[in-house]
Amino acid sequence: MSALALRDVHKSFGITPIIRGVSLDVARGERHAIIGPNGAGKSTLFHLISGRFPLTSGQILLNGEDITGFKPYQINRRGLSRSFQVTNIFPRMTVFENVRCALFWPLGYRYSFWHNVRKLNDANERAEQVLRDIGLSERAQMPAGLLTYAEQRALEIGITIAGGAEVVMLDEPTAGMSRSETTHFVELIRRITQGRTLIMVEHDMGVVFNLADRISVLVYGQIIASDTPANIRGNKAVQEAYLGQAMEAEH
Repeated sequence: MSALALRDVHKSFGITPIIRGVSLDVARGERHAIIGPNGAGKSTLFHLISGRFPLTSGQILLNGEDITGFKPYQINRRGLSRSFQVTNIFPRMTVFENVRCALFWPLGYRYSFWHNVRKLNDANERAEQVLRDIGLSERAQMPAGLLTYAEQRALEIGITIAGGAEVVMLDEPTAGMSRSETTHFVELIRRITQGRTLIMVEHDMGVVFNLADRISVLVYGQIIASDTPANIRGNKAVQEAYLGQAMEAEH
């Protein structure tokens, strides 16, 4: 059983088709990258999978369960969590509080006005562990908005995985980072997603070929190839449609 399966997924805005019949299987524990030129529909595909946009037609399965038409929170509670291109944190709350907020529902704390969050030992201990995992323990009591850009991205990943998601989706996780920050961040992603399924959109081909087990190439709303990094690198259709230009742009 695939962790995530897309079956002939279509999405149109008005009369304009954006996603045109995407079918894809992502195996459990796989690190899968989706690449393609700007305007190919990568972020739209992420929005469809995570429930932010409704499908025009098709089907999406998460661990064998049909989640087509589910709300984002319903999908999240079934084990899929995602980050966004633009960092999405609570800047005035501390780093620790940001992570702890992501833990309340998974730990069984529903809407409540009588719990003292400082006494929720399981949430506090788990939040401390997540901060250790992402290397932000020393920043725990700092307002999240004062973190560096790379640290904010790390915090967002911490929030993403805090609830124990089995499928993690990262949308351009290294965008805007320096080369040294990117190298550090790739290792963080590799470590954090160990034992999880990772699906990422990424423009940095160095990151893609260093991290992904499999790569799917999306061009004009259709997947033109889905294979191992070595085979994708040597695929003439991919080179003509995207890869050659992308590699040249990096140099």
